[in-house]
Amino acid sequence: MTGTFTAFAGERRLASGPLADVALAAKRAKQHTSQPIVVFSDATGGAVDLDLRGSEDEVLARLPTGAGASFTQSNAQDEPRGRSRPRGRPRLGVVAREVTLLPQHWQWLNAQPGGASVALRRLVDEVRGADGDIHGNKERRRATRDAAYRFMSAISGHRINFEEASRALFANDRRRLASAIGGWPSDIRDHVVKLAFGDDAELIP
Repeated sequence: MTGTFTAFAGERRLASGPLADVALAAKRAKQHTSQPIVVFSDATGGAVDLDLRGSEDEVLARLPTGAGASFTQSNAQDEPRGRSRPRGRPRLGVVAREVTLLPQHWQWLNAQPGGASVALRRLVDEVRGADGDIHGNKERRRATRDAAYRFMSAISGHRINFEEASRALFANDRRRLASAIGGWPSDIRDHVVKLAFGDDAELIP
């Protein structure tokens, strides 16, 4: 589970970042607050079910594989002393699959700099850049809107102006959204705007 996450204790934001860091912050905060602690995915806006029982190492061990942990002190202790990471190119997440082409296609691809794989990746990127920008931007906008709505519903569905805020969000009306949620707790309000409009978003008074 990759990406960034944000933990809230009631109306207060505790931490944002990789899931491992946020999970540890949530566990530590749990010892000092009676407020319910919920961790949200910034990508989807949905709550993440975490088991915070036991030691910090046990909490980390129960996280989903590939949780996007930063290199914390616990990670450092687990690294064998005197052993460096193997040299060579980092893994790029390349997936091998069968591609069926005519002989002349293979001949052309194999003649390209870097070979067939590099040429295919370059062609796909070019097509995505030329043909996918509009669709890609639309999909990204829908994803961020849905994430903001999902988070807003989970943590503030009972608040005044929630319906008005929802209509403003789906209309992509940032000023009206800011007005509707202006009276909400600042951490919740700021996170809604961040999810809906990005890290650089500022609440318009």
